[in-house]
Amino acid sequence: MSETLLPKRFLFRFSIPCRHREKLWGPRGCELDAAYRLAGFAALENRKEPAELRAAWNASGLGFTLIVEGKKQAPWCRDSRMEDSDSLQLWIDTRNVHNVHRAGRFCHRFVSMPTGAGRNLDQPVAELLPIHRAKEHPKPIPERLLRVASRVSRTGYALDIFLPAESLTGYDPAEHPRLGFFYAVSDRELGEQTLGVGSPMPYQDDPSLWATLELVGE
Repeated sequence: MSETLLPKRFLFRFSIPCRHREKLWGPRGCELDAAYRLAGFAALENRKEPAELRAAWNASGLGFTLIVEGKKQAPWCRDSRMEDSDSLQLWIDTRNVHNVHRAGRFCHRFVSMPTGAGRNLDQPVAELLPIHRAKEHPKPIPERLLRVASRVSRTGYALDIFLPAESLTGYDPAEHPRLGFFYAVSDRELGEQTLGVGSPMPYQDDPSLWATLELVGE
């Protein structure tokens, strides 16, 4: 019997708990420990996950810590070429709508990198970027509203990003504790890691392919 051409993760609708945390940002970033790790589903397709994403929430926003290990090369990052760089991309829909194929004004796309900015290209980067084919876009945010920090080692890096509530159109955990959510870790050395279906499926601009992030434990 021939194997289906559809990726196995396409056949499921995933819902992932995200734990509450009183404080999401400090002098060194979020620094979320392993208790905040988000479940991964690459094992359904016998894929390895070189990166680990951790997440937490409170009324002030969302915090994430990305841990990447097993690298032999330094991250390749350029703030002028974010689409081509080693990066973490986060897609967040504050209304958790899965029956549409084009993003609306509650859908966001954030890109962050451990390096790539500054005179020596050694400073981390975080930006809100438009979603391709979106019907509407979220409200613009002030420059440098997003908080980002990184720690690069010989074998990988840790990347922290804090998304304040002001950067998330419609963010209201009390009324809407379920968010549409997807992430992709891009690495020239280690390859692509996604929460759900990866390329060539159009997860970058199709909210119906995203999972649900449940804000729990306040």
